[in-house]
Amino acid sequence: MPRVLLIEDDPSVREGVELGLRRRGHDLRAVGTGEAGLAALAEFRPDLVLLDLMLPGMNGVQVCRRIRETSQLPVIMLTARGDDFDVVVGLEAGADDYIVKPARTEVIEARIRAVLRRLTAPAGRGGTEAHGALTVDRAGLTVAKAGERLLLAPSELKLLLHLSASPEQVFSRQQLLEYVWEHSYHGDARLVDACVRRLRQKIEDVPGSPRYIQTVRGFGYRFGPVAGDAPAGSGEVPLA
Repeated sequence: MPRVLLIEDDPSVREGVELGLRRRGHDLRAVGTGEAGLAALAEFRPDLVLLDLMLPGMNGVQVCRRIRETSQLPVIMLTARGDDFDVVVGLEAGADDYIVKPARTEVIEARIRAVLRRLTAPAGRGGTEAHGALTVDRAGLTVAKAGERLLLAPSELKLLLHLSASPEQVFSRQQLLEYVWEHSYHGDARLVDACVRRLRQKIEDVPGSPRYIQTVRGFGYRFGPVAGDAPAGSGEVPLA
């Protein structure tokens, strides 16, 4: 079972989540501050972090940014309000998903498993592909730009693998939500848009004029085409 680090300052929420996940077999460490959470990372070596957004002192956004400086460790945010502007800030800081509190243990468990599946190579796919300056190793689940390996969060990696597998195919935000985040209902498009913005910061020479991940106005996104050293465009193409 995955090892989970829970960073949550509310004792009642912390105890409830801890009890529920332990009953399901998880090895879990629970702490109440961002500072304690960062200190626990090296010692506990979790497979995933459940991170409260509104922590005292060092808040969840700051903790997530610190994690993302050196690690692709999966991070799921816990937030009291799903429509809060801070959710977008947290996603852009590098969180892979978010859960609105209070949440049932089975919901948390399902999100944990969905995020961890993003670290597994899709069945039947393998080999290494070159897309301009990007090299995508599907079997090894690594991406390099101009020979330098990129540190991608699980959601960023799965999104890039999915888009680059079908260059020029247009995917709606809902299709991407269902594949990458496994949200089969009418999900939150902010997850997709925030992930695309983070990914562009890492793979594009000029994120504001992307060559790799292009926006299809009013619909979604597509990958490429990337042809050698072709000049960057606006990153937005009309819906055919």
